[in-house]
Amino acid sequence: MTRKKKKKSKKGISNLTNTILSILKKDRNKTFNYKQIAAILGVNDASSRNQIIKTLAKLASKQEIEQVDRGKFKAIVNTEYHTGILDMASRGSGYIISEDFDEDIYIASNNINKALDGDEVEFYAYKRRKRGKIEGEITSIIKRAKSEYVGTIQINKNYAFVVPDGSKMYKDIFVPINKINEAEEGDKVLVSLEDWPEKADSPYGRVLKVLGKPGEHNTEIHSILAEYGLPNEFPHEVEEYANQLDTSITKEEIAKRRDMRQDLTFTIDPKDAKDFDDALSFKVLDDGLYEIGIHIADVSHYLKENTVLDDEAYERATSVYLVDRVVPMLPEILSNSACSLRPHEEKYTFSAVFKMNDKAEIKDQWFGRTVTYSDARFAYEEAQAILENNPTYKLSSRAQSRDLIKTEIPKEVSLTSKPYNTTSKIAEAVLVLDRLAKLMRRKRMSSGAISFDKVEVKFNLDEDANPTGVYFKTSKDANKLIEEFMLLANKKVAEFIGKQNPKKTFVYRVHDEPDDSKLAALQNVVGRFGYKLNFKDRKSVSSSLNNLLKEVVGKKEQNLVDTLTIRSMSKAEYTTHNIGHYGLAFDYYTHFTSPIRRYPDVMVHRLLQHYLDGGKSANEDVYDDKCNHSSNMEYLATKAERDSIKYMQIRFMEDHKDEEFIGVISGVTDWGIYVEIIQNKCEGMVSVRDMKDDHYQFDEDHYALIGKNSKTMYQLGEEVVVKVKNTDLVKKHLDFTLIGKHETD
Repeated sequence: MTRKKKKKSKKGISNLTNTILSILKKDRNKTFNYKQIAAILGVNDASSRNQIIKTLAKLASKQEIEQVDRGKFKAIVNTEYHTGILDMASRGSGYIISEDFDEDIYIASNNINKALDGDEVEFYAYKRRKRGKIEGEITSIIKRAKSEYVGTIQINKNYAFVVPDGSKMYKDIFVPINKINEAEEGDKVLVSLEDWPEKADSPYGRVLKVLGKPGEHNTEIHSILAEYGLPNEFPHEVEEYANQLDTSITKEEIAKRRDMRQDLTFTIDPKDAKDFDDALSFKVLDDGLYEIGIHIADVSHYLKENTVLDDEAYERATSVYLVDRVVPMLPEILSNSACSLRPHEEKYTFSAVFKMNDKAEIKDQWFGRTVTYSDARFAYEEAQAILENNPTYKLSSRAQSRDLIKTEIPKEVSLTSKPYNTTSKIAEAVLVLDRLAKLMRRKRMSSGAISFDKVEVKFNLDEDANPTGVYFKTSKDANKLIEEFMLLANKKVAEFIGKQNPKKTFVYRVHDEPDDSKLAALQNVVGRFGYKLNFKDRKSVSSSLNNLLKEVVGKKEQNLVDTLTIRSMSKAEYTTHNIGHYGLAFDYYTHFTSPIRRYPDVMVHRLLQHYLDGGKSANEDVYDDKCNHSSNMEYLATKAERDSIKYMQIRFMEDHKDEEFIGVISGVTDWGIYVEIIQNKCEGMVSVRDMKDDHYQFDEDHYALIGKNSKTMYQLGEEVVVKVKNTDLVKKHLDFTLIGKHETD
């Protein structure tokens, strides 16, 4: 009987050289022999061991590794190691953003080494042969960005996998059957990563919470919140604590405050607002000056430090404004009741009060705790109607601004005593405040402020939160009136503390100057539409950006240009280290005016009162940490808000699958074009694979896809006609079919 010969493997261990280098570099202070490397690779046959021995000897002879003892090898550390944040692409590769480099470092999928999107990582960089660009390899994970993910569960007999919703999570998560937490096949779940064993292809996790069935409205909204670690309800003990607070207005507390209840006071807010955290008061003084109060809900009166309520507010750091709901920072008893400056109610407030002349020059200022009474509540639309019914408002734009500036207060107006015809007096006050606001805005713009009036997409929803229509929210003069006085309060509070000597720890809202490379990239894009920017100096940059934003108003490319311009800016953040606010052209700026929905404003109130009471400078390190946390939570809330809008846009488009739409090409990549529909701002993708009439190739220099045979070009900013191909509520992805170019007469 002939024995079967054992088949020799014709194929060696794939990519062995790079694999060994990776193993040694990962633990670069440790030595390895061939047996240890074989064990890591999970091989034990003679052929594989020989391959490892030969490769080790070869690498040592090339001095890529060193033999520190007989048969023991170690990485040669001739590379400088760096740290940065990993930004994953959807195809398994990524980029590292590092302060050590001017450009982002490309990381191929085989060099990710189990790092995940947002992780802080250690890496080394090397120049790629092609084009000389820098690539890198991740050597270790310093800190995971997150440990919880949302996805759909697929259950087998003894185990399950959760397929994450987000395209940046490139691995499914393995879940043992005893850790599925009663989830059923196909459920949307929140899963926590527990481990990622060395030899495992997927991370291990356990189901924390079942969110519901994919595609259902509440499931998808709760999934968005869960994806970013944001809560959807208050813990019972927090609600209970808040409900037991004494929210009455007492004589004892009033005696400690400046009583401004007799001053004409009113709020102007969105018509659907449920909380009113700011109000304006107006009075004409005997010397002809105007006394204008910016009154802010005194949240810190109720929100005491080292309580469960304050801990919860700090962790949330911000309210989250989703497309169909608000997830508040504070429980309803505070946000919609005790701290809401509702009409015909007395409230505790924290105020910035200014004496101002006809030229909007400040002659005196006062900061402190007050008690106020709101005489009326106006929606922006009502305040706008007051302005538009004023004869001077209806003049041409150039004459209008000139004549409004010259407008005198009618001598017969008396705003010094109550009772009076509140509505007519407020109307007169609104006209004066509008004129002063225009003056302040003009000064701000001439100082280099940038005017971002980006169109906001809003939805008309029925009682079941189904989108019945899309509308655009724009900022009119009534909005800008409130904005200017809120900016004034924020600026002057920051100046008041920031200019004190000795220096005191404070919370600033800062905005750095834009990066030159981002401005250059913006110019490349807007140049396609015929616009030109001037980068000569800071003022010329601001001026040309304002001109750009003004020129695109009403044009098909407006939303694209607005979005790209905002992206070219640095990100505003909270910090104790003041560098000014570039976008507003302020040397000092903070957030004082919205403590119901922003925790940094609460910190500002506390610090301001502490310093008004003569307190010493607060601990800078403590407030730095709080600022970082607040900035991070603001970033997550913004991402959740964008996701909710995208989700609702897709729901809206589900009911319009048979229609053709005109859109603008808003992005071009090698895998397709992105198209934004003009009439509703919904954005979807046309895959290059679906463009069957030619073989299209990506031309990076022209931001275009170009047909190889026909030379047909689909370029950024062009108008095209599309139809809905597919809507995916779970992935929040919209696919279009390209009908063709939009032919204009």
